[in-house]
Amino acid sequence: MNRIHVWPSLTRRTAVAAAFALLSTAALAQAYPTKAIKLVVPYAPGGSADIAARLVSDEWAKALGGSIFIENKGGAGGNIGVDMVAKAAPDGYTIGLQTVSLAINPALTAKMPYDTLKDLTPIGLVASSQHVLVVNNSLPAKNIQELVALLKAQPGKYSYGSAGAGSTFHMSAELFKAVAGVPIVHIPYRGGGPAMIDTISGQVALSFPVLSAAQPHVQAGKLRALGVTGPKRSGLMPDVPTIAEAGLPNYSFETWFIVFAPAGTPQPVVDKLNTALNQALGTVALKERMAKDGFDPMPSTPEQARARLEKEMPLWAKLIKERGITSE
Repeated sequence: MNRIHVWPSLTRRTAVAAAFALLSTAALAQAYPTKAIKLVVPYAPGGSADIAARLVSDEWAKALGGSIFIENKGGAGGNIGVDMVAKAAPDGYTIGLQTVSLAINPALTAKMPYDTLKDLTPIGLVASSQHVLVVNNSLPAKNIQELVALLKAQPGKYSYGSAGAGSTFHMSAELFKAVAGVPIVHIPYRGGGPAMIDTISGQVALSFPVLSAAQPHVQAGKLRALGVTGPKRSGLMPDVPTIAEAGLPNYSFETWFIVFAPAGTPQPVVDKLNTALNQALGTVALKERMAKDGFDPMPSTPEQARARLEKEMPLWAKLIKERGITSE
C-alpha cells in the first residue's frame, strides 16, 4: 500500500517560519548593540542638528550599553545625509538625526533621492528648539505690531537673511510673511552665522536665527529681539514674548529633531533604541545641558514620531505651494 505523506499547510509552514524569524530577531535585539553605532547628521558641524546630536549621543549610548559616533554628511539641505541612512543596511548600526526639514524637503525638492515615509523608520523625537525674530537696531519698529505696520507701509523695501534656501531660518520667515501678510525680500546666505552678521551690520533688516545663537548678540545690544517663534517663551530669553502673544496669534514655528533608521530595521532594535533614547532624555544631566542651549526634550514612541512627520508634511507642502517657495 502506498503511504500518503500529508505536508503541513502553506499557512502553517509560513507561521512556523515567521515564529522562528521572530525569535531570531528578538535574540538579535537582545544582544544589540555589539559594535559602535553611526549617527549621521546631514549638516556641517556646529549647526543646531549637530549640537542636538552631540548633546544626546553620550547619554543615549550609556543607556544603550554601547557607543555612538557622529558622522557629518552635509549637502542638498540635508538630503544627502538622510539618503545615506535610507540606503544603509537595516541593522541598527547606521541611523540618522534630522530637523523638521525631514517634513519640509519632500515638497521643496523636485527630485528626492528617497521616500521619507517608505524608506525611513522613525525611532523617536529628540528635542525642539526655537528661532527668534531679530532686527537691526536702526529699524524703528520696537515690537511685532510696529514691524508688521512698517513692512506693510513700505512693501519690498526691507529684506531678511536666512541660512540658505529651504533652511529652517527661511521657512520660519516665510511662515511669518504668510501669517502677517507682509512682503519681505529673501536674501539667502551660506549659513546662519553670516546672515546674523549682516543683520547686525544692517545689510538686511531682520532675520530668524536659532535662539541660542542669537542670545549673546541680543544681550550685548547688537540686535533687538521682537519675538520667539515657538508656542511658549524661552528660558534663554524670558522677557521676549512669543510672536503669537505679541500680535500674530496664528503664528508658531519650532525646529524639532527626529532620529530614524533605514526601513526594514527590526522592530525590536527600533524599540530598544527608542527606550534608551527616552531614558537618556529623562536624565537630569542631559535636561540641564539641553536647557543651556535652548533645547526642550521631546521623548516619544516611534509611532508618535511617525505621526508628527505625517501631520506636518502636508502642512508644509501647502505653504510651499501657495508661496511658490523653492530650494534654489
